Amino acid sequence: MTPPEPIRMETSEPEAKRNPFLEALGERVRTLRSRKGMTRRAVAIAADVSERHLANLEYGTGNVSVLVLLQVANALQCSLAELLGDVTTTSPEWLLIRELLSKRSEADLRRARVQLNDMFGEGGNAQERKNRIALIGLRGAGKTSLGQRLADDLGFPFIELSREIEQFAGCQISEIHNLYGANAYRRYERRALEEAIQIYPEVVVATPGGLVSESANFNLLLSHCTTVWLQADAADHMGRVAAQGDMRPMAASREAMEDLKRILEGRAAFYSKADLAINTSGRSEDEAFKALRTSVRQHLQMPG
Repeated sequence: MTPPEPIRMETSEPEAKRNPFLEALGERVRTLRSRKGMTRRAVAIAADVSERHLANLEYGTGNVSVLVLLQVANALQCSLAELLGDVTTTSPEWLLIRELLSKRSEADLRRARVQLNDMFGEGGNAQERKNRIALIGLRGAGKTSLGQRLADDLGFPFIELSREIEQFAGCQISEIHNLYGANAYRRYERRALEEAIQIYPEVVVATPGGLVSESANFNLLLSHCTTVWLQADAADHMGRVAAQGDMRPMAASREAMEDLKRILEGRAAFYSKADLAINTSGRSEDEAFKALRTSVRQHLQMPG
C-alpha cells in the first residue's frame, strides 16, 4: 500500500506574521503526539478531524478563536488552563498548590513528588524498590537482551512487561490497540505492572517504550522500582529495530527517522527521571552490559 503523500503547508503568509501563541500551541501538540508515538493521521482519525486541520494546528495556523480565548484569559488575569477548567482549577487548594510549585526547579519538583509519594503511601518499601530494576527507553535500546543478562548476573527473575500485558489481554499488543484502543492498553499495562510489583520483591523488568507517556503508570514505576534509562542514538534505535524485522511505531511513515527523533525528543524528559542512565550507542552488547552491570551493582551496593 502506497503511503500517503506528506501534507505540504502553504507558505504564502510570512513566518514573521504567525502568532507566537499558536506556534507554541502547535509545538505542544506535536510534542504530545510524538511522546505517544502516534502519527498525525492516527491522531486525526481518533479526534475525528481532518489531517489537514490537525496539520494547520501543529504548524501554528490553527483556528483564530483560540486567540479569543487567550485574550479573555488575559483580561481576567488568569491562565488559559484556568479558563478552560483543568483539574488544578477545581478547588482553592489545587490553585494554591499549583502557584506554590509553578516557579520551582526540576530538582525541587522531583523532591516534592517523592515526598508526596511518601506522604500518601504511594512509595514502595525502600529495599524492595532498590531490588526491582526497571529498564526504560525506546525499543532498540537493548532492554530485553541486556535485561536478561543483568537478571542472570544478579540472580533475579526477568520479565518483559509487554509479554505480561499480552497474557492479561489474551492477544498481541497490536491487537489490543486495534480492537480496544489506547485506553484499554494502558489499563492492561497498569494491571501487569501492579502484579509484577506485588509478586516480585527482586526482579529485572524490561518495560514498553511508551510506558512513560502514561503519567500514572510511570509514577507507579518510579515509586516501586530502581529505574535505568538505556539510551541510544536515533540511528541505532532504527537500525536495531529494523534488524528485528519490526519498524513500529513508524511503519506507515515515509519519514520514519524524523518520526523516531521526535518520539525520542518527546520522551527524553521523562526517561531522564530514571535513577540511572546507560548509553548503549557505540558499544557492543558486552560493553553495554559491563557498563550496566557496574552501574547497577554500585547502586545496589553489591560487590562488583
